[in-house]
Amino acid sequence: MNSKEKYVIIADDNEFFSNVFSTEFTKSGYKTDVVANGQQVLDLAERQRPDLIILDLIMPVKDGFDTLTELKNNEKLKDVNVVVLSNLGQSEDIEKAKRLGAAGYIIKKDLAIKDLFSEVSKYLE
Repeated sequence: MNSKEKYVIIADDNEFFSNVFSTEFTKSGYKTDVVANGQQVLDLAERQRPDLIILDLIMPVKDGFDTLTELKNNEKLKDVNVVVLSNLGQSEDIEKAKRLGAAGYIIKKDLAIKDLFSEVSKYLE
């Protein structure tokens, strides 16, 4: 499957960050949608199953932990790779996200955007 066939949902309430990230994916040939809360992730993923969800943890309406739980409990979406991309760097948060089914956990502030992009795109291979 080439990148043009891959679909990524970026869930982050930081508009600047999500737009920059979306631009990076789009330039590389991926189809992307940006949403600002967990409920929008669930609604969109249900309508159009993504290949990858990039999920912030601290968001309005429904946080990333609740969203991840619902995704993994959904028969149709449980196999979708979810990469948590957060500024929460506590080991409890990382362990909780992985226990709930996150394929990966990346701390935003530790990497430049370009490095974040290459780190996350590994989960699309």
